[in-house]
Amino acid sequence: MPVSVVRFNLVEPDATPASLAARYRAALEMAAYADEHGVTTVQTEEHHGAENNWLPSPFAFASAVFGATKRLAVTVSAIIGPLHDPLRLAEEIAVLDLLSGGRLVTVAGIGYRPEEYALFDVEWKRRGRLQDELLETLLKAWTGEPFEYRGRTVRITPRPFTDPHPLLLVGGSSKAAARRAARLGLPFFPSAHLPELEAYYKERLVEYGTEGWTMMPAAETPLLHVAEDPDRTWAEHGRHFLHEARTYASWQSGEIRSAVKSGATTVEELRAEGVYRIVTPEECAALGFDNYVLHPLSGGMPVEEGWRSLRLFCERVLPALDA
Repeated sequence: MPVSVVRFNLVEPDATPASLAARYRAALEMAAYADEHGVTTVQTEEHHGAENNWLPSPFAFASAVFGATKRLAVTVSAIIGPLHDPLRLAEEIAVLDLLSGGRLVTVAGIGYRPEEYALFDVEWKRRGRLQDELLETLLKAWTGEPFEYRGRTVRITPRPFTDPHPLLLVGGSSKAAARRAARLGLPFFPSAHLPELEAYYKERLVEYGTEGWTMMPAAETPLLHVAEDPDRTWAEHGRHFLHEARTYASWQSGEIRSAVKSGATTVEELRAEGVYRIVTPEECAALGFDNYVLHPLSGGMPVEEGWRSLRLFCERVLPALDA
């Protein structure tokens, strides 16, 4: 059975507090429905100060999802590590790990938007060192034992549920990220299909004498939306996918590599490109992917359309994949 992922970033341009609250509630109801139908994972992420209300608080959202579900994992992919206080983050993840019975997966990256660092008065040039400190601190904190932190002895409680610690991956598309993961013996999550970077990571594991593994996106990892009539859905709702694609592309410099990076400037270009795909249930089941990523509320998609996509996926695609 392939891995099935439902992604939520809760984007809604020009939202009102009431409409955004309704979108958040719908996402939780969708997560509960997905859980009941055997979806593997809910994926969420972190961005700050976005005009379209991109979710800035993934752990709060993850906590609500855990309260509404029993089985599925929540992957936070990714947090912007240097923007978090290491001790507070250790506590936050430990509590979520306990609440969920070990269903939280955290991918820690360093981000690519200097304006997010400026918002929180964190020095952009220090992001690598801050990320090292964060990851090292998390691993020490989760032992439950006293350790040295910024010149003093501290101890963090409670210990997490998962032994030896909650699942923590290092994300990124650079050799520095791969080295960091290998040095600490942490799994590596490349942000795109980058076999050469995976090979580099494995070489560094040997160099450091550590153990680890790679969770890498496949060469083809489109964001999916399921509809009975893709032509009509592109015509009526393609602008929502384009909004998200253009927003995401505007944040990324040329050297950033991402599995969902789009160069499209029109709905027609976006459809031809294939990063976002609207497919019938039959087409979806026939894709033959190892990972299916459904994005039902992409770019401010109307909630009712998101529900149509999710129901088609759960009621007609998942049974076919399991057959």
